Amino acid sequence: MIVAALAVALAGLSGCGNREEKAAEADATANAAGFVPPAVTSRVDFSSAMERRFRTLDRNGDDRLDRTELPRQNSRLMALDRNGDGEISMIEWSEGTLKRFDQMDLNRDGTVTSDEEAEWRAGRRPAPQAAGPVLGDALGNQASEK
Repeated sequence: MIVAALAVALAGLSGCGNREEKAAEADATANAAGFVPPAVTSRVDFSSAMERRFRTLDRNGDDRLDRTELPRQNSRLMALDRNGDGEISMIEWSEGTLKRFDQMDLNRDGTVTSDEEAEWRAGRRPAPQAAGPVLGDALGNQASEK
């Protein structure tokens, strides 16, 4: 009886190794074929990730990014400096990065899939939206209040 139980246990263990090997082989095949699993990012998740990025770049902790804190001296990020003071405030950063998210969200459902991002990078852009004040756009709304 003990011998039979050991035989069953050994058979079960040998099956586990095969499953792990098969899973590893499947992963290797997918990687070799260039498979990238699809991704979906919500506007909230994107905003949180961009805030963490801002905090990482803001080495002196003054809630502003100047050229010395950017990854490259000729960084395109300086285009986010809407008031032209040579620094990117947290508001300018948030508004600029969310504008980019909204441009990538081609079907306007509040999420960006990996397919939408690829299409956006390839040059497909959504139709322009009607101009006007945007709720939460502190810098844009200043001009309309004057």
